[in-house]
Amino acid sequence: MENFASLLHGFGVALTTYHVILMMVGVLLGILVGVLPGLGAPNGVSLLLPLTFTMDPVAAIILLTSMYWGALFGGSTTSILFNIPGEPSSVATTFDGYPMARQGQATQALTLAFLSAGFGALVGVILITVLSTWVAQFALRFSSPEYFAVYFLAFASFVGLGAASPFKTVVSMGLGFAFAAVGMDTVSGGLRLTYGFNELLSGISFLIAVIGLFGIGELMITMEEGLRFDGIRARVKVRDVLKTIATLPRYWVTLLRSAAIGCWMGVTPGGPTAASFMSYGLAKRLSRRKEGFGKGEPEGVVAPETADHAAGSSAILPMLALGVPGSATAAVMMGGLMIWGLNPGPMLFIERPDFVWGLIASMYLGNIVAVLMVLATIPLFASILRIPFAIIGPVIVVVCFIGAYTVAGRPFDLWLALAFGVVGYLFKKLDYPIAPLVLAMVLGDKAEDAFRQSMIMSRGSLSIFWSNGLVTTLMLIGLALALGPVLSTLFGRLTKAKTSSAVA
Repeated sequence: MENFASLLHGFGVALTTYHVILMMVGVLLGILVGVLPGLGAPNGVSLLLPLTFTMDPVAAIILLTSMYWGALFGGSTTSILFNIPGEPSSVATTFDGYPMARQGQATQALTLAFLSAGFGALVGVILITVLSTWVAQFALRFSSPEYFAVYFLAFASFVGLGAASPFKTVVSMGLGFAFAAVGMDTVSGGLRLTYGFNELLSGISFLIAVIGLFGIGELMITMEEGLRFDGIRARVKVRDVLKTIATLPRYWVTLLRSAAIGCWMGVTPGGPTAASFMSYGLAKRLSRRKEGFGKGEPEGVVAPETADHAAGSSAILPMLALGVPGSATAAVMMGGLMIWGLNPGPMLFIERPDFVWGLIASMYLGNIVAVLMVLATIPLFASILRIPFAIIGPVIVVVCFIGAYTVAGRPFDLWLALAFGVVGYLFKKLDYPIAPLVLAMVLGDKAEDAFRQSMIMSRGSLSIFWSNGLVTTLMLIGLALALGPVLSTLFGRLTKAKTSSAVA
């Protein structure tokens, strides 16, 4: 009840004309940032942060969080329409969202994505409101072994739940780990895999890799197929949006499961990207329509989008309560709080309740504003697909290279994006999954740091990963997922051998 009373006070702080206008401006800026590959929510918030230094902290954080929600929605838009994830966490949305768009169902895909995202974000904010104290105490139990166990679980879920060959998945993931290792070793300070290129000292930007793998790689495949780009031919109507809204309740199990995964990954260090991948894998594993995934299955859009936004919103909780950001964007926001003279942590709830609960209330309002605004613009986004590929193709190339150059302003990154485009093309031609490579690039360095810190803590003993109930449970689940395909194959061969001997 105390939290509910504080939330009502927060609505009184957030629900003003000035703050609502800031929400709308923030969402529009966020959609623009999310649509442009190479920017993304962390970079967009970083660019906007200096403009908020003269603002009231409550108004400033409302503007920044609204931009965050808009960027997540914008990333989903480009994932579905062009197969170019505007956000790392939107990669899993491309698997079925883009095929739906190519089949003339862009309106349905976008509507499902936006509504699922709104539901996931709402669940995340409710979690913050109701369970803030308990979640903060639980997250305090995490140290390096638990961090590594969470990352290991995300990697193992791809091996055990992925549709591709486990061998190809492991190969793809191995390449991702190699790309993630390029640059300076964060533990020893040594250089790795730079091969004399000074431009690689800071490592390979994940955004450049994604732009090449998905954007340029997809263009190469499309050109090989004869410059075909199957878009929407029929007129997009509001009725199509309403029909899609009516179908959303049939995915209630996926919505609840994905929201739970997203909240878990948001509060722990897994993050939105790992949450979206894991949610997609589980949805595919447990669905009755497994064969439809990757070909335009609506559930394949609902699952990652719900988990993505649930993780994105719930990641704000450890940042506020513990001073431990759950995502890159939360880290940027935490820097803003400190510049404004606010110290994230348990005392923030006591010293500045108006700020904390005003922020939480604005998250409810901001997500509602974001969903309404993006739903209103679906016909505009879907109409982009009517443009002939001969026109839109060069535009996409220009946007991709602008995005790659924007990351660090280096010409070398343009060649790097092109190289990853070739890798993406080869992966698709050889039927190797790209998603494990992407996941390994995102989480590889974090998993390595957590593992090496754990080894330092235990003086080289692996027993630290079985030192308590929490880390043991996570590791056992991960091992079961990783070894599942091998055990399943062995069991199948034994069964076949027994059947053959019985027949003989």
